[in-house]
Amino acid sequence: MLQSLFRPRRTKAMASKLYAASVAQARAPGFYVSLGAPDTIEGRFELYSLHVILLLHRLRGEGAEAAETSQALFDTYTSALDNALRETGVGDLSVPRRMRRLGEAFYGRAKAYQAALGGEAEALEALIGRTVFAGVSGEGSAVLAAYVRRCESALAAQPLVALLNGEVAWPEPVA
Repeated sequence: MLQSLFRPRRTKAMASKLYAASVAQARAPGFYVSLGAPDTIEGRFELYSLHVILLLHRLRGEGAEAAETSQALFDTYTSALDNALRETGVGDLSVPRRMRRLGEAFYGRAKAYQAALGGEAEALEALIGRTVFAGVSGEGSAVLAAYVRRCESALAAQPLVALLNGEVAWPEPVA
């Protein structure tokens, strides 16, 4: 009984650690300097979202605790977006509308990444070109697609218990 009382707090704490690890990875200078990802609010949103989606993808189908952690990770992500909007000066009345649009964007990307991760390399590269590198020319999409595949493999190789403890090891952005 006591274990079930404390699980939500533990799950939330571990999800916060996973989110912090995602943010730290998404802020790695290699994405912006070497790959040419746009260092803008939109570019950072895309990279934050991508890393959270990769974690959600890894946790999918791994049991009840993984499902709770996934939900807590998503909740942490949306709370951080809400806070970021407010910090950038978006008025209280506009936040719900913007959050709805960001939520729709996230769900659309999550669905598209889910399909692309299970498909051909070209589909993943095209998706990254439309999202992360929208309006940017260069080879960044191909390099980032290869990075995403490395992430997918690295996350699959990490023990589930480590992820549920909030521990994640990301590969280097540029190989």
